[in-house]
Amino acid sequence: MEKYFEIFISSFKDYARYVGNEILNPHWGNYFFWLIGISLFFYLLEIVIPWRKNQALIRKDFWLDAFYMFFNFFLFSLVGYYAFSNVFVELFNDFLAIFGVENLIAIEINSWPVWAQLLTLFILRDFIHWNVHRLLHRVPFLWEFHKVHHSVEQMGFAAHLRFHWMETIVYRTIEYIPLAMIGFGIQEFLLVHLFALAIGHFNHSNIKVPLGPLKYVFNNPQMHIWHHAKKMPHNYGANFGISLSLWDYLFRTNYIPHDGRDEPLGFEHVEEFPDNFKDQVLYGFKKERD
Repeated sequence: MEKYFEIFISSFKDYARYVGNEILNPHWGNYFFWLIGISLFFYLLEIVIPWRKNQALIRKDFWLDAFYMFFNFFLFSLVGYYAFSNVFVELFNDFLAIFGVENLIAIEINSWPVWAQLLTLFILRDFIHWNVHRLLHRVPFLWEFHKVHHSVEQMGFAAHLRFHWMETIVYRTIEYIPLAMIGFGIQEFLLVHLFALAIGHFNHSNIKVPLGPLKYVFNNPQMHIWHHAKKMPHNYGANFGISLSLWDYLFRTNYIPHDGRDEPLGFEHVEEFPDNFKDQVLYGFKKERD
């Protein structure tokens, strides 16, 4: 028990040190400044080539979404998620050790060419996320948390990272074992994550960039806007792709009836949904479900 307590305490110190180093020491592997840089890039595109020209540059909930970007990727880990995750991983590894399993690595992907490692991680991770995203819509209690993301009524790049902290737990828990079975390095994971981050910002941006045939492979604003549409013909929604639209076309969950530029966003009674951070992070626990 003492071992887990030490891991828990040291994790707080380690992550605080990491965040401080990210902010004070810019470098090419610095996630903090990549997040800011990618966000500014897509915000600039929204200013220069807006799809919805009548939408304000500082749209509804813009600053709330901007805060969510830093909360979900830094503050949430700083207030405990990183520490609990490390303890969970150690407990899980100790549990496996009871059965003589020292690690979960089933494929030595480190021996592959770098491009193959990156492509495999990107595709596998995105397929897992596509399936988890569908669960968030299909499982009632998970949908309550996912409503935070769908409470966006005016789309912009920062809406990408407005999501309930419980989603982080759901995604990371489900993806842990399949990704742990492949020996990825932290550098490869960072590169794939930054690429996925850029596509996610793109999907939510107020821009229109014709992709041609690539629209059947990569998600895009004109497809994702329908995922956020207030009125959908399907009970559980459509267009669940995170980075790749490919999965939706393969499994027939795609839905783009027409240009959705001015389509109302949200869900039924979205106007009654909390509009402040405090109530949103507690949403799903306090609300009495239908």
